[in-house]
Amino acid sequence: MLAYQVGDIIEGIVTGVTEYGAFIEIDDIYSGLIHISEISKSYVKSIEDYVSVGESILCEVLAIDVEKHHLKLSIKDINYKLIPKYGKIKDTKHGFKILQMKLPIWMREKIKEMENKN
Repeated sequence: MLAYQVGDIIEGIVTGVTEYGAFIEIDDIYSGLIHISEISKSYVKSIEDYVSVGESILCEVLAIDVEKHHLKLSIKDINYKLIPKYGKIKDTKHGFKILQMKLPIWMREKIKEMENKN
């Protein structure tokens, strides 16, 4: 069985950008290319308006060359930008005070919920 299938959405790292496409590192074995025609449904003046070297993105597998370990990729029909797992933590003027106030309420609610189940 192949590591990837046509239609898979996979994560890769942009390793190069040229006027005709973006090179993507997928893993230790596979690499790929997103041709400029697979960047967007709209006119693409510069691929760098969409991706940049070093960026991790999602890509759709369009074709697989098993012998060359090369994937033909696309980002035009998917939401390719990865959202960081953890956004920036913003400090508030109240800090942990809200949690301190809410915790006893949440605990009482959970205890009632558990008692009602029994």
